[in-house]
Amino acid sequence: MFRWMFGLQCLIGISMWCSSSNLMAQKANLNQDESAVLPYDLPDPLIALDGTRVDSANGWRSIRRPELLELFAEHVYGHTPPMPSDMKIEYSLGTIEQEALGGRAIRKEVTMTFVRGDRKQSASILIYLPKRETPVPVFLGYNFNGNHAVHADPGITLNSNWMRDNPKAHVVNHRATESSRGTEASRWQVEMVLEHGFALATIYYGDIDPDYGENDKVFKDSWQNGIHPFFYQAGQTKPKMNEWGSIGAWAWGLSRVLDYLESDRAIDAKHVAVIGHSRLGKTSLWAGAQDERFALVISNNSGCGGAALSKRNFGENVQRINTSFPHWFSDTFNQYNDNESALPIDQHELIALVAPRPVYVASAVEDQWADPRGEFLAAYHADPVYRLFDVPGIEWKSDIMPEVDHPVAMGRIGYHIRSGVHDVTAYDWKQYLAFAKRHFQ
Repeated sequence: MFRWMFGLQCLIGISMWCSSSNLMAQKANLNQDESAVLPYDLPDPLIALDGTRVDSANGWRSIRRPELLELFAEHVYGHTPPMPSDMKIEYSLGTIEQEALGGRAIRKEVTMTFVRGDRKQSASILIYLPKRETPVPVFLGYNFNGNHAVHADPGITLNSNWMRDNPKAHVVNHRATESSRGTEASRWQVEMVLEHGFALATIYYGDIDPDYGENDKVFKDSWQNGIHPFFYQAGQTKPKMNEWGSIGAWAWGLSRVLDYLESDRAIDAKHVAVIGHSRLGKTSLWAGAQDERFALVISNNSGCGGAALSKRNFGENVQRINTSFPHWFSDTFNQYNDNESALPIDQHELIALVAPRPVYVASAVEDQWADPRGEFLAAYHADPVYRLFDVPGIEWKSDIMPEVDHPVAMGRIGYHIRSGVHDVTAYDWKQYLAFAKRHFQ
């Protein structure tokens, strides 16, 4: 175990908290004062369970990486059950528009359908492709409000599945409306992605698993909707104690989209960057850790259970996230409520599981609820694993954070903290595109 003493280091030139998240923290008696962070023990990602030190890439792959995957599955995200032998996944190509976005792109829609017995569930994959004669790399990520929300393009099919009513997203009576088109467009920057020669693939996360659990005050899912019931054994009605929650299910769904992308000749499936924001940033990290086909992993403002170190107990902590969103993680994660010191792993090791592939972690100044410093430190302490592969991890020589709006992105681990709030912005996309170009060329 390493002993890291970070309690008194403060962020120079950064507002310590935004008023809204500070109010939440005060009400919940949660810490958002950097000077109040207590000393904590951070596990060494290179020390195996038997106490020996891993000192080679082969040792990491054969010993430590499998150990850490098992630990994160057992204690945080839950184990993904094997797909039942009588379950099928079908892909059907729907509309193809060769002159989308004023002739600048090709738009495809693919229906992914899960079938087991009488149970059937479908999800729609939206793909925008730049007009290129050769296969192109792609950014893949979930959206929060339906595919039609990522762009005002009237040709995108409105989501027809059940959705939670949301005035901001213009979802009424659990159905998307025409006015909901493009409500999430600022987070996707479709034209920018296409101009840089990348495709964009996205899917509504609620089509894989609805984002509410059995303790939801409005809708009691009781684990009967979404993908989970497809995996139940005879008599089972909910995931087992150490089985996957929603984040695990969403991560599994991203891999199933990647299965399709590998079959699309217009896509360079060897260069797929998986991206996620907030809870979906947690998802992208867990997906990238498990599925090494993802060539690059991006975590945007993912916070607790994502890129932020749990043991810092800053902002949204384990107890708070398990109370507010009990369906996201496995039930075993509850044993670490107000007990982060007992965790046998921490999130720098989740980032390290991506090695030697590139990974980018991003924070926002006014998103103290997600603990930007904890996100940076996790990226910083994943570095030794990358060095085992003789590649640069994070090209930063100190645990003091970089300045705001000054990315550190020359190594395999990229990081920035930008001005602003909990969101995905054009600034973020500019960094991700530059990072992906550097590593995909």
